[in-house]
Amino acid sequence: MKIRMLVSMAGANFALSVGEETERFSDAEAVRMIEAGYAVPISERRAETADALPAPEVRRRGRPKKSI
Repeated sequence: MKIRMLVSMAGANFALSVGEETERFSDAEAVRMIEAGYAVPISERRAETADALPAPEVRRRGRPKKSI
């Protein structure tokens, strides 16, 4: 199972940084790391991030009101 690390971790013969993706662990170990909040699963098929529309811009007319 491929996972993305949310925390840094090091062990015998490996070191993983935040954001690093790995398949180093068995499925059982990967599930335990996800449940503990150390990692998130990575799907084999990546989602497109460009589909999201930008937030609409809000403009106000005139000067901001002064608070007294």
